[in-house]
This record gives sequence, C-alpha cells and structure tokens, in this order.
Amino acid sequence: MARLPRLTVPGYPHHVIQRGNNRQAIFASAGDRQMLLDLLQENARKFDVALHAYVLMTNHFHLLATPQSANSLPQMMQAVGRRYVRHFNDSQGRSGTLWEGRYRSTLIQTERYLLACMVYIDLNPVRAGLVGDAKDYPWSSHGHYVGLRSDKLVTPHALYWELGNTPFAREGAYAELVRAGINADQQVALTQSALRGWALGEPDFVADLQKRTGRRVSKASAGRPVCQPDIE
Repeated sequence: MARLPRLTVPGYPHHVIQRGNNRQAIFASAGDRQMLLDLLQENARKFDVALHAYVLMTNHFHLLATPQSANSLPQMMQAVGRRYVRHFNDSQGRSGTLWEGRYRSTLIQTERYLLACMVYIDLNPVRAGLVGDAKDYPWSSHGHYVGLRSDKLVTPHALYWELGNTPFAREGAYAELVRAGINADQQVALTQSALRGWALGEPDFVADLQKRTGRRVSKASAGRPVCQPDIE
C-alpha cells in the first residue's frame, strides 16, 4: 500500500519525529547536537517555522512546530536533514544514509494537546532513564520554559503565555505541568499519531480539519489493531 503524503497544514502545531536508521545513534558528540540545533534555528527562520519545543535523544529527536505555509515544515526538515548528514558523515568518516527514511509528523489540536505534547517531549529523557528530572537534561527546550536559560531557537506558543502574567508565574506553572506528567493514554496517542500520520484531536476538530485538506486525516475505524510503538 502506498504511503499517504504527510499531513501538513499551515497554522497548526505539528509533532515531528526523526529517527536514526536501524536505531543507530545520530550524535557522536555535544558538537553534533549543537550543530543540529544551529541548523534548526537557521532554517526555522528561513522557512518561517515557529519551533515551540524540542528534545535531542540518542537515536532520534522530537520537535513541536507551527509552519506558516504548506511547504515550510518539509523545506525546513529537508534542509536540516541533508546538511546534518553531510556534517555527521564528514566528521565520522562514513558515508550513506543516517535517517530512517522520511521524518514522521502530524498536527495536533492546540487547546487539547499542545501543552501535553510539550510535557511529553520534555519527559523523553526521564522516561529513557537518562536523567531523573527534565531540568537536568541540557538538550531540550525545557530549560528555556522553566527559566534556567534563554534559547533563541524557541518560539513560545500563545498557550504558554497564558499560563501566567509574569515570567516567574509562567515558569512555575509550566514546571508544575511537567512534574505532573501525562497519562499513559496521552503518551501513546502522541506517539502513535506522529508515527502513523493521523491528526490528533477531538472528533469535531478532526472532522473540521478533513474539510480543509484532501488528504485523509484519520485512520479508518475498521482494520487490524495498531501495534504499540517502541519509541518515546
């Protein structure tokens, strides 16, 4: 069966996952991680993508981003992916592919899932056992949102600004959201929707979204059950 084209609609937040081929590591050093962040910053600006959250894991990374045009996100990811692979191959004396095919993504309902997706992204290193607390992981946007550092790559979404009237109030409210975490159903929904490419939201949201695009945005109700994904 042919793969559906990616679901990309401007003005909506999109959850993006890019994985290493055969689950191989995509970073060999802190310099590699910084290179990817620099490329994301450069190309998010170039292609008009607001990047709200990110985490760089060992063999994959997550983004939460809002593109301003239908081509913004694909163009950004293509530019970042190609340049990073050249950098990584040159630095490691290797050749060939690095990524496990094309990146995976879908859009999410802002009011229902945006903050939950940010929390999900921040907690990836904790779930993976890399750190005990999200604030101790340096390669995510969490530090920016809780006031530990300023990250020029990050564009906070309006929902984050609504968490409080002062920076201190917003930082405290967001830190509390991360401490509370998300439930297992939300975690599975956020993972599967991005990997499968189905829009994530309430039925009315999905139905309205379907009217805006010719691409099918949700899985048919009948069919084989979906296996549990093995990625955070």
